Amino acid sequence: MEPVSSKNSFLVPIAIIVAGAMVAGAVYFGGVRDGANKLVDTQPNSKVEVAPVGPEDHILGNPSAQVTVIEYSDLECPFCKVFHNTMHQIVSEYSSKVSWVFRQFPIEQLHPKALKESEATECAFDQGGNTMFWKYLDQVFAITNSNNSLDLAELPKIAGSLGLDVTAFNTCLNSGKYTEQISKAVDDAVIAGARGTPYSVIVVKKSLTEADKTDLAKVATSRGYSADTITTSDDKKNIFVGGALPSDVLKEIIDIALR
Repeated sequence: MEPVSSKNSFLVPIAIIVAGAMVAGAVYFGGVRDGANKLVDTQPNSKVEVAPVGPEDHILGNPSAQVTVIEYSDLECPFCKVFHNTMHQIVSEYSSKVSWVFRQFPIEQLHPKALKESEATECAFDQGGNTMFWKYLDQVFAITNSNNSLDLAELPKIAGSLGLDVTAFNTCLNSGKYTEQISKAVDDAVIAGARGTPYSVIVVKKSLTEADKTDLAKVATSRGYSADTITTSDDKKNIFVGGALPSDVLKEIIDIALR
């Protein structure tokens, strides 16, 4: 199946459906009940390819950790806001055993402001590196009420509050320096199997055993999730997780990956 490009993947009818579903209090992502912003109502790519973690990635925690959680996220997604706090908890509790990679996946049809917010985090990175990227990202999630609610005039104010050069920040943001990079990130997310946010790929250094795969399936069913909420790659190196799973469920998955 041809990857859905960032220019045509955000379908307006789906956005309308999702908006209605959110008002009703439940959004479904491939059967995930806990919450996610749905992007496209299609089956996953026949060939999922997850780009390996590289120097261009934003990593929190030990880069050599046994388990790496790659999260594809939208800064105006309410479920991502919740999951962001969950991931901070996970990285803190597991210390050097788990690292977190944040990858941009703004869904423009749902959240037109999310693209500019993603660019803003990269402009913060421009001035302060990875540490400043995470500080800026944390602050955006802290102050937005999600669902396209953040006033974009707040972006330079956040930069100023963190001690960045606001003039240089605005120049970066207004130049569109990172627009193409984030567009490519959206394409890469779809190729990686993302159909909504948050979407996570848990990368393990060891190959998962059949017992591990069985136990992962049990985690899903025992918590009332559909079978495709937690799946594994053919090479048994990746665990795919759809939606903002609560910390206790995520810990069960990570514990299996670590054993």
